[in-house]
Amino acid sequence: MRFDAGSRALYATDGSNYRQVPIGVVLPKSLEDVVTTVAACRKYGAPLLSRGGGTSLAGQCCNVAVVMDFSKYLHNIVELDPANKRARVEPGLILDDLRDAAEKHTLTFAPDPSTHTHNTLGGMIGNNSCGVHSVMGGKTSENIEELEILTYDGLRMRVGATSDAQLERIIREGDRRGEIYAALKALRDKYAELIRSRYPKIPRRVSGYNLDELLPENGFNVARALVGSEGTCVTILEATTRLVYSPPVRSLLVLGYIDVFSAADHVMDALAAGPVGLEGLGEELVSDMKAIGLHPDDLELLPKGGGWLLVEFGGETKDESDGKAHKLMEQLKGREDAPLDMKLYDDKSKEELIWKVRQSGLGATAHVPNKQITWEGWEDAAVPPEKLGPYLRDFRALLKRYSYKGDLYGHFGQGCVHTRIDFDLETQPGIDKFHRFLGDAADLVVSYGGSLSGEHGDGQSKAEFLDRMFGAELVQAFGEFKRIWDPGCHMNPGKIVDPYLPTENLRIGTGYAPSRSQTHFHFPKDDHNFGRTILRCVGIGNCRRTHHDTMCPSFMATREEKYSTRGRARLLFEMLKGEVITGGWRDENVREALDLCLACKGCKGDCPVNVDMASYKAEFLSHYYQGHLRPRAAYTMGLIHIWARLAAHLPRTVNYFTHSSLWSPLLKKLGGIAPQREMPEFAKQTFRDWFARRSEGKSDGLRVILWPDTFTNHFFPETAIAAVEVLEHAGCTVVLPKQPLCCGRPLYDWGMLDRATELWKRNLVMLHEDIRAGTPIVGLEPACVAAFRDELGNLFPHDEDAKRLCKQTHTLAEFLQKNAYVPNRLAAKAVVHMHCNHRAVMGKEADCHVFEQLGLDYELLDSGCCGMAGSFGFETHKYALSQTIGERMLLPAVRRTGADTLLIADGFSCREQVRQATGRMPLHLAQVLQRAIHDGTAPAAPAPQRAPPTNEERT
Repeated sequence: MRFDAGSRALYATDGSNYRQVPIGVVLPKSLEDVVTTVAACRKYGAPLLSRGGGTSLAGQCCNVAVVMDFSKYLHNIVELDPANKRARVEPGLILDDLRDAAEKHTLTFAPDPSTHTHNTLGGMIGNNSCGVHSVMGGKTSENIEELEILTYDGLRMRVGATSDAQLERIIREGDRRGEIYAALKALRDKYAELIRSRYPKIPRRVSGYNLDELLPENGFNVARALVGSEGTCVTILEATTRLVYSPPVRSLLVLGYIDVFSAADHVMDALAAGPVGLEGLGEELVSDMKAIGLHPDDLELLPKGGGWLLVEFGGETKDESDGKAHKLMEQLKGREDAPLDMKLYDDKSKEELIWKVRQSGLGATAHVPNKQITWEGWEDAAVPPEKLGPYLRDFRALLKRYSYKGDLYGHFGQGCVHTRIDFDLETQPGIDKFHRFLGDAADLVVSYGGSLSGEHGDGQSKAEFLDRMFGAELVQAFGEFKRIWDPGCHMNPGKIVDPYLPTENLRIGTGYAPSRSQTHFHFPKDDHNFGRTILRCVGIGNCRRTHHDTMCPSFMATREEKYSTRGRARLLFEMLKGEVITGGWRDENVREALDLCLACKGCKGDCPVNVDMASYKAEFLSHYYQGHLRPRAAYTMGLIHIWARLAAHLPRTVNYFTHSSLWSPLLKKLGGIAPQREMPEFAKQTFRDWFARRSEGKSDGLRVILWPDTFTNHFFPETAIAAVEVLEHAGCTVVLPKQPLCCGRPLYDWGMLDRATELWKRNLVMLHEDIRAGTPIVGLEPACVAAFRDELGNLFPHDEDAKRLCKQTHTLAEFLQKNAYVPNRLAAKAVVHMHCNHRAVMGKEADCHVFEQLGLDYELLDSGCCGMAGSFGFETHKYALSQTIGERMLLPAVRRTGADTLLIADGFSCREQVRQATGRMPLHLAQVLQRAIHDGTAPAAPAPQRAPPTNEERT
């Protein structure tokens, strides 16, 4: 139970425009904890709100209430019953965990929103979520068989479909349960004809309560009536879900039309072919993705056009699924209104890339350079699919009338359209205009027989306008339905029924005016304003994934909101707002959350709005420690570039003391280093010393500066020695900077940005001639190369030499690919772990290209951060978390790897984590290429240029 300011600030908002600071937060470990929490709220009359992934877009997941977060502990599959196509699940279960388990039996839970990697079943039930494959299996309401629920007054029961005989028996029993069922029956009978006449008969009617599920023809299904009630009626304890057949093979056909309107006009043609998914997107979305550099290669896969339909078919075999696609293509070819272009993808990896483009829509449109920030507010309206084209044209005209802009995309197969719009939510005239627009947009949707919400619910952003869709009598019925379950209106008050206005409780609003702090980083993509930078996080929650990719390792290990990228961004927002978090740059709540950030930069690479928590952490700590001493580890490991140069004079002596059974424990304690850690040994000869003493190297090739970073130079000179041999083998003349230089990468972890800035200034002076000459620089430590490519530009956004240096610095793989180096072939198996900074900033394409040319049979681990992360894993209080992160995937994979398989990891931290935990020492790419020079075979011809295969294809 958490009632501190930091926890309340973390849960003050969701994925919407709204903010309400909760009374407190409870993370129940058992259903009994939930019962106890509800009883305590009932005793004191406290409002109550259930929450899962917190990604809701209509404000239904924030309230002045006691928030129960089910996602940390109650996230299990209680029972999977493939024979009966059923599953019993806890409300905090992540959707993909259910889908992955069901797919082993060629089954799935059909609704799958783009947040499927981290949203929860409880949240989907609350919002009646849909997603791409609801075309195949319907909305969440159509896939819930039974719910175990708890009312605010303490009644715990199971509800589902109810026969007439069961209904009468329950009513005769006369207890609280019977009272509820009697009231529901009376409500149904009173409004039945109105429900039949006013509820739109469309695939995506999500707005309002599901009173239609109480009709006799729908089996008086109380469970499905409660789906979509957004926590305003009951608390869900457990759900029994329907599972549907999941075709094991998929084929993706993309149809290109002249614009998004034409694409929408042809939805019914595609639907007639029986797809399992049918999505649409417009050229504005693609343009915005290009502007922010999101999926640049993936976008090239799209066929010609300005609007696209993504039509997915399923089958038992590839021939079956492809056959359905080919049949549709043949039907469309001869028509006057045929698509401009059609493309059928037979490569699963390419299909996944196309889907990634579609799923990134929300984040891709939030923060686009040279455009205003866009917001939810009219994010998911739905109309009959056959009317989608005309509706989109009218909706575009409405946007134009209000001088608004918004990209169009969504679940076109069910008439549901997503868009974020550049509302002005910071000035009163802008907010008034926003309010007027919502009313006009509601009228437009209703005129087409549509629904205000087709996926994300009403919350408070659309609930004001429900009477325009349903009429005043049915809105009155909604109030009666809520009060049957919640007579005192304590369950998520102000949402759906008696709602707040959409202009109330705005997260930004007219009162948002954070002071423009002087910062070390300049944040050039956000108007050089840290306050605007913090608005990047829009609550999508991709950082709450528990597997896949890098972001966010601390959340993956802890399932704590405050250790997610989103949670940290929220605390920084609240710090600037100054209402709940009042300590400013010295606030302990913010420091504690950032303390366990590994600065892996996974968020910068994985987050669709490019939240860069590593930079935010460094900036915060620079202010937090201003004028104060930092922890001991900051001076031992943050200043490693100084200590390493001193140790180079007496490396054997230093190694003796750091590894002595007598002195080592004392030195670790003094340095803030975990006693379980082994101190890396300093090399007996640095790389710079070796290079100075070597015989003359190649002198007539392309001049290349090899960057001797602190870790390579002082701990692993053999890596740099191998790189020299490789670069010379590639025909280059290798040189080093004339004096020892450093990018200061460890300094950022402790907010020592003044020192880092001075190091960069020295680098720019010492490298001035080579920068102007365009001399390429090759770095071997990924974190250091990332500093050149990322931090340098953020610290010196207006320095032309800094911009040049950023562009001239490459990883070894990037440099070799750029210069068309073809290595000898090395017939070997390899397991590759890519440094998190490397993956996030530089990407993996160049390395995969080199692995392919080497002829390696390799597996690229989806292991994220290794857990060591520079000094992070060496610190005393972070050791346990470091190991937990490493044991998530990387370390078990290493232990499974045979001795004859190469282990490849370029990062110093990664290699240390593996060495200290498993006893195996991975190789740097330079060492693998060196081995190819000596032991490999010359390639008969240059390797063909093609996309690297997926791990599945390699297997």
